[in-house]
Amino acid sequence: MRVSGLIRLSALLFALVALWIFLRNSSSFSRKTIRLPRWLAGKAPPELRVEKNKCGLSKPCPDNFFAFKICSGAANVVGPSMCFENEIIMSPVKNNVGRGLNIAVVNGSTGHVLRQGSFDMYSGDPKLLEKFLVEIPEGVLVLVASYDDPGTKMNDEIRKLFSKLGSVYATNLGFRDSWVFLGARDLKNKSPFEQFLKNSPDTNKYEGWPELLELEGCVPRKVF
Repeated sequence: MRVSGLIRLSALLFALVALWIFLRNSSSFSRKTIRLPRWLAGKAPPELRVEKNKCGLSKPCPDNFFAFKICSGAANVVGPSMCFENEIIMSPVKNNVGRGLNIAVVNGSTGHVLRQGSFDMYSGDPKLLEKFLVEIPEGVLVLVASYDDPGTKMNDEIRKLFSKLGSVYATNLGFRDSWVFLGARDLKNKSPFEQFLKNSPDTNKYEGWPELLELEGCVPRKVF
C-alpha cells in the first residue's frame, strides 16, 4: 500500500509540474504573438503615472514642446492608442477607436483636443474622411493611427489632403498597411513624425498584417 501510495503521489506531482510548464509556455507564446500597446486605459497607466516624463518618453520634452506617443493597431485584434501630454485621448478602452484611420485634432497652442474621429477605410464612406480633413483649421496638430485596413477606400483627394498636412507615406498607403503620423495644416515642410510599414507576406509580423508601430517625440508648441 505504501509503494502504491508513493506511485500515485509521484504521478500527481508529475502531472502538476507538466501542467505548470504547459501553461507557462502557452502564456509566453500568446504574449509573443501580439505585442500589445503599453497603454490601454482611459488615463495614463501606472508605469506612466510614476515616471517623470509625460507619455513615458525616454527623455523629457523641452519647454514649449508637447509630449506625444501614437501606437497603431495590432493586426485586427487590438486597436490603436494615442497619448498627448500624458493624457490618453484615444484607445480601445475609451471605446473611441475603430477599423481604418483614427484621427485626433489638437490645438497647437493650448494642447486641448478639438476633434477626434474613426473612419472605416474598408467598407465606409471616404467622403466622411474628406470632409473631416478639409475642415481642419490652421494652427492645429493632427495625430493619425491606422488599425486593420487603412487603405482600401483611400482615394487621390484624401492622399493629397494628408500630404498637405506633411505626410510622405499617404501616397503609398494601401490594404492593411501600418501607419502612424503627426502633422499640421500649416506645416511648411514634411513632418518628421511619421512611420509606415507595407503589408507584405515576406515581412509581416502577424499573419496578414505588418508589425504595429509606435511613434513618440516632442512637438513644438505654436506660440503667437
